[in-house]
Amino acid sequence: MTFAAPPWIEPRTAYVHVPFCGHHCGYCDFAVAAGQDELVDPYLDALSLEMQSLDRPRPVETIFIGGGTPTYLHLPELRRLLETINVWLPPTHDAHIEYSIESTPESLDADKIALLHEFGVNRVSIGVQSFHQSTLSSLDRRHGVEQIARSIETVRARIPTISLDLIFAAPGQTLADWNRDLEAALAFSPEHISTYGLTYEKGTPLWKRRERGLLPTVGENDELAMYERAIDRLESARYEHYEISNFARPGHRCRHNERYWANDAYYGFGVGAARYVDGSRELNIRDTSLYIRRVSTGESPTFQSERLPPRERAFETLAVQLRRSDGVDRGEFRVRTGFELDDLIREPLAVFVGDGLLVDDGQTIKLTRRGRCLADGIILHFMKSS
Repeated sequence: MTFAAPPWIEPRTAYVHVPFCGHHCGYCDFAVAAGQDELVDPYLDALSLEMQSLDRPRPVETIFIGGGTPTYLHLPELRRLLETINVWLPPTHDAHIEYSIESTPESLDADKIALLHEFGVNRVSIGVQSFHQSTLSSLDRRHGVEQIARSIETVRARIPTISLDLIFAAPGQTLADWNRDLEAALAFSPEHISTYGLTYEKGTPLWKRRERGLLPTVGENDELAMYERAIDRLESARYEHYEISNFARPGHRCRHNERYWANDAYYGFGVGAARYVDGSRELNIRDTSLYIRRVSTGESPTFQSERLPPRERAFETLAVQLRRSDGVDRGEFRVRTGFELDDLIREPLAVFVGDGLLVDDGQTIKLTRRGRCLADGIILHFMKSS
């Protein structure tokens, strides 16, 4: 299929949000609906109505169903979700689609995996987070360690690509604990591993406990040591560190997320979902009941919309692309944004290169190993230049 516009204007990818969970983990700040199963059917009705705003089916090259826990849905509900997506977001015929879904170990069984396989899902991301029960408990996770292996084996029977999510710097976690988590994950030979430092989002139960001094938090130096240990161990196991938090075996990068990190356009549907179409960013409301009510009555679920001026959009592109191991290519940047990279960041770029945080070969700028550890600060400094 030939698209009419470049990928930063016309989406080739889509995100679908399913908020339902069996339990709302203490660190989670996503749009989640736990203990509200009575809303599942009305939500699927509303999701279908929102997708109808496309006017016609829009072929895409990647789909990502996130949450929440999409695989928390019962089998008939999950089938209905997949059928709706299949109508409005069919795969392109000239490219191999990447079709991902998020899950948790306790939400997977053979019947659900068979259904996912039937609809072409070929990538399952499992929120393992840790292989130690004490760490899972500190994160308020409900699955047990013994469920992890079973879930991976179940997925392996039908789905070709598995990604495991791990969290480091959890309350009370030590570097030795983290080492054991990495080794346990590698023992399953997943195609993809994501490693995220725990973020205490303001207002979450975990954040409140930390504010009251009730959590044994990990210090910055220990958190940095854990991150660097992940880089060393996963690269030694021949995983490519292709984005600050993501590692993949050759040929198994997450193509969907690469669209985000390129600052390409994308569709987004569901409560709390974001979309970026034709230069305009929109964000849906985060309240599930309100989302259902609005869409069902013909109102827009969007509560925030913005279109950045060209210069600010160029800096946004720089910020997200710099997270990639591929870095920022000057020629591509010029075509996408209409700006010369050096005209925007010449002075700070020279400083960061001189400090050994960035490398510049004249065509591409990239974070060094040390730069990856300080990426947020580097990106923030560039953004202030806008």
